Formats: sequence, structure tokens, C-alpha cells
Amino acid sequence: MGISRLEERFETLKSEERAGLITFTTAGDPDYNTSLNILNGLPKAGADIIELGMPFSDPMADGPAIQAASIRALKNKMTMAKTLEMVKTFRKNDTTTPIILMGYYNPIYIYGVDRFLENALNAGVDGLIIVDLPPEEDSELAVPANAADMAMIHLATPTTNTKRLDNILRNASGFLYYVTIAGVTGSAKSDLSPVKAALSEFRRSSDIPIAVGFGIKSPSDTSRFAEFAEAVVVGSAIVDIIESNIDEHGLAISTMESKVLSFVSELAAGVKSAKR
Repeated sequence: MGISRLEERFETLKSEERAGLITFTTAGDPDYNTSLNILNGLPKAGADIIELGMPFSDPMADGPAIQAASIRALKNKMTMAKTLEMVKTFRKNDTTTPIILMGYYNPIYIYGVDRFLENALNAGVDGLIIVDLPPEEDSELAVPANAADMAMIHLATPTTNTKRLDNILRNASGFLYYVTIAGVTGSAKSDLSPVKAALSEFRRSSDIPIAVGFGIKSPSDTSRFAEFAEAVVVGSAIVDIIESNIDEHGLAISTMESKVLSFVSELAAGVKSAKR
């Protein structure tokens, strides 16, 4: 389905007059089976859209938590092929929850862009967030992705001006991801007022849905940002729970999955409690 599944989800959220919760985990963290179990449980726990990280050895935009998650997954021999297989397995029981793959261009380049897009769409992936491909490089991936009906989510930041935003939006699709802080994932707590002002300014240029992420860590955070954003993204706080529930042998503690999904339920409750 590609971008259409994502568009349908935002239409549903709009009809329900609420924001969506977007959760992030890294594929294969801490191991394939545990990661798949968490992935399968996310929609019931309250995730409206799922970001699944593609493990990479040099995740430059990510803070320590997600960097460590990539390292754990790679040590357990997670690959791009296994990531796509995980999505394909998820789709056997869930055909409605959008899945976005988030990561870096190098693994896609090595895999082959055309082959990657074909295999990702066939697996059930709906969109991509590739943090190290600026709009100047849209011909590398954004243009062919949009031609294939794969959503290409672009990033905007607190330093994005109107001219830059026009470039970002030119080939953006699905939604715009607004990075609420000037830093890496999980590095600071987001300040509400400037984010709200930035989104109001951006909406003068486009009606694309806007999701906010980076520095959003708690149910109270999700509630505050859900008052004005179309979606709220939580990643590092979820990955922190995974990391804190691994034993000395690198294995998942038996209660890890339930702890992660319980926290996601709390985040979802925060989103739904927001006054819009």
C-alpha cells in the first residue's frame, strides 16, 4: 500500500480529532524474536504509526541509547533482509498500522535503491526517514521513492527558515518530521512554545501533517505536544526500557516486552488526553 496506508491513518486521526502516537524501536534489538514480539504488540498498546530503525554502525544523528540499540542488533547479526522479513511477518496479522523505516542511506545504497524500494513495499513498508539525505540529494532516494508510492518523510529543525522549508517540502510526502531540539535523539527535553510557533509558521507553506520528535520522553510530554501536532514521536525513552531490561549475558529479561508495551500504553493515554 505504501503511502496510502499512511494517508489513511492521518485521515482517521483527523476524524477522531486527536494526534497520533509514533513509536520507535530498532529492528533486532536486543534480538530478533524479542524485537518482533514488541513490534507485534505496539498497535494494541496504542501506537498509531511505527518507526522501525534499520541498524547501522554509525548512526550519527542518534544519541547514546539508539546508538547502543543498533550495536546490540548488529551483534546479533541483524541485516536489512531480516528487517524487511520482520515487517513482512508483522503484516501477516496487521494490515492497517503504517510502518516507517528510519535510518541512514548507506545500507540502502549497498542494497540497491530500486531493489530496496521493491522489496520494502512488498514487505509492507509504508515510508522512509533517512536522516543523512538532505533535500539536495532527493534524486538519490526521495524521487524514486515517491514514484514508487513509498512515502519519503523529510526532517525540519528549529533552524529551518522559509526558503529551506520550501526545499524540504518539494519531495516530502507522508508527513513532515519536526525535530524539536538542536541535537541528537534523547539529548534534551523539548520546549513547547518555540515548537508550537514553528509549526504554525510551517502550516502557512503546506498542509502536510507534522509529527514532532526528539526529546519527548513521557506521557505528560506526549499530552502537551499532542495539543497542536498531528503526531508525537517517542523513541529513546522506549529504547531505554529495552536497555535496562537486558541481563549480563545480553539477553532480554522475561518482563521486558510487557514493560515496553505498558509504557507505550501510558504514552498513548497521554496523547489521547490532549485538548485540541
